[in-house]
Amino acid sequence: MTEDRIMTIREMCDVFEVTPRTLRFYEQKELLFPIREGQKRLYTRRDRARLKLILRGKRFGFSLEEIRQLLDLYHVGDQQQTQLQRSYEVAQDRLRDLEKQRDDLTKAIDELTDQMKWAERMLATLAQKKSAAG
Repeated sequence: MTEDRIMTIREMCDVFEVTPRTLRFYEQKELLFPIREGQKRLYTRRDRARLKLILRGKRFGFSLEEIRQLLDLYHVGDQQQTQLQRSYEVAQDRLRDLEKQRDDLTKAIDELTDQMKWAERMLATLAQKKSAAG
């Protein structure tokens, strides 16, 4: 595929493993701006780059509004310094959130593991008492 090639909605769905509904939703949220020819949507290299960033942002847990704001900073005209700085700040916040979630999950897993070990001991004790009485 050449870099400047226009893609149909079906090609975009195939390449990025998304549904047409997803692409239309991102268009509605003003994240993508395909060329419209009647009912057809045609996607440029810029749309592909934006979709790649949208999907990465979603994977990192950014809200669509955060993603839209970061994408809009591309046109500030300072060689993306503002966009990069703001992206870095948002990423720092998100990383802190993810680390806290990881720590909370680790704690919950440890507590659940301890409870299951206790239950195993109790079940073994009850089984011993039952077999001794039987």
